[in-house]
Amino acid sequence: MISDITRDVIVLGLGNPLMSDEGIGGFLVERFLSRQQDYPQVEFLDAGTAGMSILHLIANRKKVVFIDCAFMGAEPGSIKKFSPEDVKSVKKLAHQSLHEADLLKIIEISRKLGSSPEKIVIFGIEPSEIKLNMGLSKTLTARMDDYIAAISDELLDESK
Repeated sequence: MISDITRDVIVLGLGNPLMSDEGIGGFLVERFLSRQQDYPQVEFLDAGTAGMSILHLIANRKKVVFIDCAFMGAEPGSIKKFSPEDVKSVKKLAHQSLHEADLLKIIEISRKLGSSPEKIVIFGIEPSEIKLNMGLSKTLTARMDDYIAAISDELLDESK
């Protein structure tokens, strides 16, 4: 969805929807878009595997909320909220595509360019399965309302 207005807050769903739970970010953004009227100050975007173009999407915003599948060693379906400083990336990049990127490196570049949002929040969701499949696992599907509630709390609380 392209808007004429750049909103101060953007929620980016990340991941590959062709790989089951890896696509959780996009599935959640879809749910939020169906309730856009509840969040007039927020732009929701399925950034999929946007790679370095994320730099442009987050530039000069006040706040960005990333939603992504994350291996955290937690129970499948668990959701955790992080700041970039809380996360250590162990991602190994093949460097074969501009769609491939390390989120923490993108945030670092954004900061170096002076265009980083003031507030950066990352919601990681522990996958149950990563395999070629266009739908979410039963584990994550059953928790969708929990994810919406957690992310909604972040969006509706102006003090965060």
